Amino acid sequence: KSRFTLDNFQKVLNNKYLLIGFKNTGIILVVSIFFNVMFGTITAFIIERFKFRFKGFIVGLFFVGMLIPSFVTEIARFKVIQGLHLYNTLGAPIVIYVASDLMQLYLYMQFVSKIPKALDESALIDGCGYFRIFYSIIFPLLAPATATVVILKIVNIVNDMYVPYLYMPKTKLKTLTTFLMNYAGAQQGSWPTLAAAIIVVLIPTVVLYLIFYKQITEGLSAGATKE
Repeated sequence: KSRFTLDNFQKVLNNKYLLIGFKNTGIILVVSIFFNVMFGTITAFIIERFKFRFKGFIVGLFFVGMLIPSFVTEIARFKVIQGLHLYNTLGAPIVIYVASDLMQLYLYMQFVSKIPKALDESALIDGCGYFRIFYSIIFPLLAPATATVVILKIVNIVNDMYVPYLYMPKTKLKTLTTFLMNYAGAQQGSWPTLAAAIIVVLIPTVVLYLIFYKQITEGLSAGATKE
C-alpha cells in the first residue's frame, strides 16, 4: 500500500553536501554576477559613446563569440584554465561565466543606446568626467537591464552542471547541480530521492523567477526596442 512520505526530502536536507553546494554556488553567483555587471556596463558604455579605430571589427568579434558553441572551443578553454592554475578551484567556473557569456553586453548596449547623449553633454559642461558620468548617470539608468542580467545569470549558473562537473571534480567543491549526482550513481541511485533532490535544488530558482518575472520581461522588452 503506497503512502505519502517526506522521508526522501528529509534524507536530502540532512545531506552535508547540500550546504556545501549552496555555499559554493552562492560564491560563484555573487562573484560572477558582480564582474558580469561591471564589465558589461563599462564595455557597453564605451562602445556606444566613443568612436575609436576598428570599433566595428571589435564589436563584430564580440557577436561572433556569441555564435560559437562552447564545445567547439572546449579543449582550448580547458588548457587556459589549467594554465591559469584554476583547475579544481572556484575560480575556474567564475572565469568561464564572466569571460565566455556575452549576452549581458548585447543587452546593455541596447539600453545605453536609448539613453540620450544630451545627458552626457550636460554633465561634461558642468565639469563631470566620463567616469563620473558613468557611475552617476549611466549606471543607475541601467537598473532594469541589470535586474534582467542578474536573474538570467542566476538561472543559468544554478542550472549548469557541465562546467562545475568538468572543472571542479573535488568533493568539497560541489555545487547544487553536481550535488544531485550523489543520487544518480549506480550504488546510491534512487529515483525517489533523486526527484526530491531536484525539487529542493529547483525551488530557489523558481521562487526568484516568480518574484522577478515582471522585471525580467520588462528588461528584455525594453532592450529589444529602440526609440
